[in-house]
Amino acid sequence: MGTALDIKVKRANKVYHAGEMLSGVVVVSGKDPVQHQGVSLTVEGTVNLQLSAKSVGVFEAFYNSVKPIQIINSTIEMVKPGKFPSGKTEIPFEFPLHVKGNRVLYETYHGVFVNIQYTLRCDMRRSLLAKDLTKTCEFIVHSAPQKGKLTPSPVDFTVTPETLQNVKERALLPKFLIRGHLNSTNCVITQPLTGELVVESSEAAIKSIELQLVRVETCGCAEGYARDATEIQNIQIADGDVCRGLSVPIYMVFPRLFTCPTLETTNFKVGSYWRWFWSSFRQDFPSTSLSSLFISLISKYLIC
Repeated sequence: MGTALDIKVKRANKVYHAGEMLSGVVVVSGKDPVQHQGVSLTVEGTVNLQLSAKSVGVFEAFYNSVKPIQIINSTIEMVKPGKFPSGKTEIPFEFPLHVKGNRVLYETYHGVFVNIQYTLRCDMRRSLLAKDLTKTCEFIVHSAPQKGKLTPSPVDFTVTPETLQNVKERALLPKFLIRGHLNSTNCVITQPLTGELVVESSEAAIKSIELQLVRVETCGCAEGYARDATEIQNIQIADGDVCRGLSVPIYMVFPRLFTCPTLETTNFKVGSYWRWFWSSFRQDFPSTSLSSLFISLISKYLIC
């Protein structure tokens, strides 16, 4: 067994907020004493952007303007050149999560075309005859909860063949009427989206009703923007031909790493919307805009 590096943060869930102290230990372990030229620790936060395949070549200026966007980058020298004894050595560290100027610690987000990530990197420099050691550890940044109580704003919606979008042969659709409501058009992102829907009538048998959460990522520059929507999760809320007049509950939990409060900057935007579909008919509700820590459903039927 050779020399090994490890990074352990104090919080088991690795979740931190802006302004808090990121603390933990760097563990150096080995069966023999280790000569080194110093140990440093770097905290880094970056936004990585990329265009989808369909947009490649459309925005030439994008490739020059969109390099990884640095949110935070700070390095400390933990140990000066010397020697570690055999066995395990723990080196404590503390990093204040502060940014300079008007920069913001965006919430951690793992998307398809937008990726916001925060990492700790420990580097042990060694002599020319020995390879340098590096260890990386990701930690999570969440936006601080907003102060004040959220005022619920319930909304009702109605779905008929006339309200469906992206339908080419509307006359061939069977008649149906679906009503429902959301308990609030503003939902705390840490709490589920809730509501209910009722199938009042349907000429065709229903196979299932599903609720889908879709993320909308926009990347670009002054020359233009590329907007792409990708599915985050899909849940089934009813199976089979639903009884007419029966209330079907809507309950969806938002996955934190794959959804985040809406971000809107010069080079990228992140938002979401939800849609549900049943049998062979689908109804879209664009778009669920994650604004601050809240989710606002905006469409013909749902307003902020």
